[in-house]
Amino acid sequence: MVLSKKHIIEKIKSGEIQFEPMIDGFQLQPHSVDLRLGYDFHIPRTWELTKEGRKVINIDPFSENNKSNFDKVSLNPGQSFEILPKEYIIATTLEVITIKSKELMAILFPRSSVNRRGLAVDLSGIIDVGYHGKLMIPIVNNTHEQIIKIYPGERICQIIFEKISSQISPKQILNHGLAKAKYHAAIGGFLPGKTDRLEEINLIKKGKISQLKQKFFLKI
Repeated sequence: MVLSKKHIIEKIKSGEIQFEPMIDGFQLQPHSVDLRLGYDFHIPRTWELTKEGRKVINIDPFSENNKSNFDKVSLNPGQSFEILPKEYIIATTLEVITIKSKELMAILFPRSSVNRRGLAVDLSGIIDVGYHGKLMIPIVNNTHEQIIKIYPGERICQIIFEKISSQISPKQILNHGLAKAKYHAAIGGFLPGKTDRLEEINLIKKGKISQLKQKFFLKI
């Protein structure tokens, strides 16, 4: 069940849904909440200088070193951020979101008005029960020649709250599959892609998928 405006307000009043800073009248929609763009932007590095010389940075999704592959740009109020054609960045929400209810989760979507500007806000992310932190916003300028300007504080995406079929305990909240939740408590505003559990990664790298399935057989 998707929460309507009425029930979103009720959950905010009860403290089960929290925003910091608090949302304003522009942000509350009939069955969603618009989130505002924050002040921090993260730009992927394409090369680095090593003892061998200039080397292209190759991103390995199973590497722990992804955080060093981003340069951070922090703006002041009144400043804007220009995204070059085909450029990819990661922004953050202005708001810290807290879901205290054990029966609520949320889904993040782009705003269609932002996509129509030529920006791909690639969001269909799940926000888990019990989540606390800011949200990451991947943005790509899809145009070939246009530089697109975005402004901290503008409404960039929207969040929809849904009621799940049964409550989840605090222990279950912090466990995703066989691993700990990777993106909980993103207060600092930026969490690069984190690696999965090492046992899983090593078997995947070796092509031992059948062994992985046997070793971690799901007992239900």
